[in-house]
Amino acid sequence: MTTAHFELVVLDMAGTTVVDDGLVEGAFARAWDRVRATDEGRDAAIAHVRATMGQSKIAVFRAIADEETAQALNVAFEDALRELIDEGRCEAIPGAEDTIAILRERGLKIAFTTGFSRPTTDAILAVLGWTSLVDVVLTPADAGRGRPAPDLALMALIRTETSAVSAMIVVGDTESDAASGRAAGAGLVVGVLTGSRDEESLRAAGADEVIASIVDLPALLP
Repeated sequence: MTTAHFELVVLDMAGTTVVDDGLVEGAFARAWDRVRATDEGRDAAIAHVRATMGQSKIAVFRAIADEETAQALNVAFEDALRELIDEGRCEAIPGAEDTIAILRERGLKIAFTTGFSRPTTDAILAVLGWTSLVDVVLTPADAGRGRPAPDLALMALIRTETSAVSAMIVVGDTESDAASGRAAGAGLVVGVLTGSRDEESLRAAGADEVIASIVDLPALLP
């Protein structure tokens, strides 16, 4: 396998390029306490958020609440997430920035995709100094549907004018990331173990390869 075959690497953010040390769950817990203010259903809701990591957050909230409550949870979640970012709970996966630089030096285009909203995504990129690090950054609102649908990966392909789905690599830490890459027809789907999922789960969801961290990605492309 050579980089000549590939043109685009689509990278998830939280858990793949950005450390998610309870960041998402912590933000949701704060949102739940502000909107619902009850322990009833709290543990089950947090478990659902954990199980659906990588998916569009509003879609996740709609699965556990009516539309009005889901919208309120989404607003509260975004507020809480930005609070945690401001508190210093946002850092890069070790070696991620250098790895992205290596991939770009090899002539690959890079896209970030995420289940976060645009304001939250921009806040994360600003804190990390990554505003101009990649070619395109996409949220579910930019693509139509969040993961596990293929929309984010396919929109990245369109925005970067990549020649074919087979020339695209999709990388992520959740089953939703792997399923999205597989549904998009990516030439290579890679799972990383820097999130909360194990190799078996990622392969079952469609990952061709599973690596310890994004820093191991260039070695797959000699």
